[in-house]
Amino acid sequence: MSRMLNSVTHVLFVSREDACRGLLAEACLRQLGGKKFKVYSCGVPGQIADSPHGWTRVALLTAGIPGDNLQCKGWTEFSRNGAPKMDFVIALDRETANQHPSWKGQPETALWEYAAIDVQKNGGGNQAALDTLQTLHSLRRRIELLVSLHSRVRHRSDLRHDLRDLGYA
Repeated sequence: MSRMLNSVTHVLFVSREDACRGLLAEACLRQLGGKKFKVYSCGVPGQIADSPHGWTRVALLTAGIPGDNLQCKGWTEFSRNGAPKMDFVIALDRETANQHPSWKGQPETALWEYAAIDVQKNGGGNQAALDTLQTLHSLRRRIELLVSLHSRVRHRSDLRHDLRDLGYA
């Protein structure tokens, strides 16, 4: 039997370093989803960046999305006892999607694949800025659709295929 959507839906975005893509998605869904969503991001333990990439904050500021208090975290925070139970886990790269731990509560999963942003390439200048802005724009479009679909369904399983289809949008 499918589980009813909670009054608050928990969503976890997973990327390798949790320094750009995951944080962009986290901040964007927090803004667009309001109180309907509790949003997190994380990365692969041992590969987590020390802090968000500078272009992450610039892209969010440019888009008018609050980026305060964003921190790079490993997925051990979300797979241990006492961690919040997720309704949806969205992998942002194929490489890490195959490495995920077992998540509490058997959340619905999806892959929204984005290329890693190489902030070191060419000194981390114009190309990294453009890649970050393009990633944020694409994530925002998918997240707007997710929020819209979420408001129309009653059960978590009703979103399963739509969530996965958004990976191809």
